[in-house]
Amino acid sequence: MNYQDFELKEYSSVNERAWEVSQAFPVLMRKVYVWMSLALAITGFTAYGVATSPGLMQAIYANQFFFWGLIIAEFALVIGVSAAIDRLSLATATLMFILYSVINGALLSYIFIVYTASSVSTAFFITAGTFAAMALYGYTTKTDLTSWGKLLLMALIGLIIATLVNVFVKSSTFDLILSYVGVLIFVGLTAYDSQKIKQMLLEAPDAGEAAQKVALLGALSLYLDFINLFLYLLRIFGKRE
Repeated sequence: MNYQDFELKEYSSVNERAWEVSQAFPVLMRKVYVWMSLALAITGFTAYGVATSPGLMQAIYANQFFFWGLIIAEFALVIGVSAAIDRLSLATATLMFILYSVINGALLSYIFIVYTASSVSTAFFITAGTFAAMALYGYTTKTDLTSWGKLLLMALIGLIIATLVNVFVKSSTFDLILSYVGVLIFVGLTAYDSQKIKQMLLEAPDAGEAAQKVALLGALSLYLDFINLFLYLLRIFGKRE
């Protein structure tokens, strides 16, 4: 093989690699948003179904053992999927994500009891519009948002601590301030996560199981951003029954 043949072969290999990446990336990005959308739909239907069943509502909220069991199960599922994604099969990780969506829906059923249906709808559409705008910004911007990650993480930790303090203080004004802070944090996280997911999937050599598991984790991140953004907006704009 002469030098020109070697150069031609190497050039073809690079072109084939670029073709594989260009074909894999849109497939993987679609999976991210399909999984996220399905998880949101499962959560919404579960929440409404539980809210319209007095027996299920009583089982969850009148039984402290069962209630805290569901919360612990939620944390276990999120940590399990995130920490053990390399050891889990794609099917198992997907089932865990679905189960998490169901449990989260059951725990969020209270919003249909506490808030009016119109205010829940309003908060949802505001969330959807805000989320879409920030996800698009994160996806298209040329600005590196890496530095946002550390700042937003610190802000999120501060928000959690302040929220726990307010459980004892019980200040409605402070609660409203925390809600606005929460909105800002998850608006920023939506853009940051969107860019991070894009960068990770651009490096995927194909749409195999390993890359799909990365896409699943991306869907979980965006799902959590959406849910938290929705809850904070609901606390601001929601009208109680």
